[in-house]
Amino acid sequence: MGRCGAASFSHYAGLIGFLLCSAIMVEAQTGNCAWDINTIAPSLNSSGWTCRSVWNSFNLGYTLVQGNILSIILSAQYTSGWVGMGFSKDGMMVGSSAMVGWIDSQNKANIKQFYLGAQSSTQVVADQGNLQFTDFTPSVVPQGTNIYLIFQLNFSAPVTRKNLLFAVGSDTPIQNTLTQHSDKISISLDFSAGTLSASSYPSQLKRSHGILAILGWGVLLPIGVIIARYCKKWDPLWYYLHAAIQCLGFTIGLATVIAGGVLYQKLKVNIPTHRGIGIFVFVLSVLQVTAIFLRPHKDAKIRKYWNWYHHWVGRTALLLAAANIFIGIHVGKPGKSWKIGYGFNLAFLFLAVIFLEVILWIRRFKKSSGSPTPQMHPV
Repeated sequence: MGRCGAASFSHYAGLIGFLLCSAIMVEAQTGNCAWDINTIAPSLNSSGWTCRSVWNSFNLGYTLVQGNILSIILSAQYTSGWVGMGFSKDGMMVGSSAMVGWIDSQNKANIKQFYLGAQSSTQVVADQGNLQFTDFTPSVVPQGTNIYLIFQLNFSAPVTRKNLLFAVGSDTPIQNTLTQHSDKISISLDFSAGTLSASSYPSQLKRSHGILAILGWGVLLPIGVIIARYCKKWDPLWYYLHAAIQCLGFTIGLATVIAGGVLYQKLKVNIPTHRGIGIFVFVLSVLQVTAIFLRPHKDAKIRKYWNWYHHWVGRTALLLAAANIFIGIHVGKPGKSWKIGYGFNLAFLFLAVIFLEVILWIRRFKKSSGSPTPQMHPV
C-alpha cells in the first residue's frame, strides 16, 4: 500500500507538472492577448498566432504566412482619439509608414495608412506610405473597452527583425488629418524568433536628457543661488548648503551634457542653437566650479572682483540655461505638459526671488537709516 501510494503520488505530481508546463507554454504563446479571432477576423487563419504585450495596454498578435506575408492584430484600450502602429527603417518616426485606426464622431470605424514625412502634421499624409498589402481588407473592430487594428502586409523578403512604432493620440482625426501623438514608444521585434528588444531610437534617452536638464539647471542650481543671496545671515550654514546643492546641480548638468552628446550621435540631427548654448553654459559652469578653488580670502583686496565674476557668470549661465531648456522642449516636442510644468517652475522661482529681494532691501534700508531695534520695557 505504501508503494502504491508513492507511485500514485509520483504519477499525480508528474501530471500536475506537465499541466503547469503546458500552461506556461500557452501563456508564452498567447501573452496578454485575449481576443477571439473568429469574432474579430473570421477570414484570417486562426492557428499559428504569437501574441505579445508590447506597451501599456497594447497587445500585438501576429502570424507569418509563407515567410513574407505578415498578419497583424493590434489591440489596445480605447475611449477616443487614435491608435497607431508604424514600421520604420531606423526606429525613428520620420520616414516611417503607419497603420492608424480610430472611431469617428459618427461611430464609424476607420483605418488608414499614413506616411510620416516629418514631425509637422501637414507632412503626415494619409493613404500614402511604403507598406504593401495583400487582398485582405484592413479593418478596425471596437469590442468592449478595446479597439482592434487588423491588417495583412506583403513584404518582398522573409520577415525577420523590424523596428516598430506604437503611438496614441488624444484627438480624433478630422478629414484624415492626424493630430500629434500624446505618447509613443519604439521597439525592435524579430517576428521569426519572437524576441523583443529596445529600438535604436533613444526615446527614453531624450526624456532623461530633458528631466536631467530641468532638475539640474532649472531647479537645483537656481535654489543654490537663492540660498547664497538671501540666507547669509545663517553663516556658515548657507555656504555649506550652497556648495552642496551647486555640486549636485553641476553633476546632474554634466550628466545632461553627456546624454545630449549621445543623442546627437544617435539621432544625427544637428540643432545648432540648442547644442551651442548647452556647450557654452557647461563651459561657464566649469569656470564656476574652478573659481571655487581660487576664491580669495575675505580680507583680500581682489575679493570683491572675484565676487562680481562669480555672481554674474553664474547668473548668466542660469539665464541661458533657462532659455535653452525651453528651446529643447520646443524642438523635442514632448508635449504641452512639459512647457506648462517648466513654466510653472520658473514662475514659482521668479516670485520667490521677488519676495526675498523685497525683504532684503527692506532690511538694508532699515540698517542704513539706523532705525532702532524695538526693545522690551518693563511695565
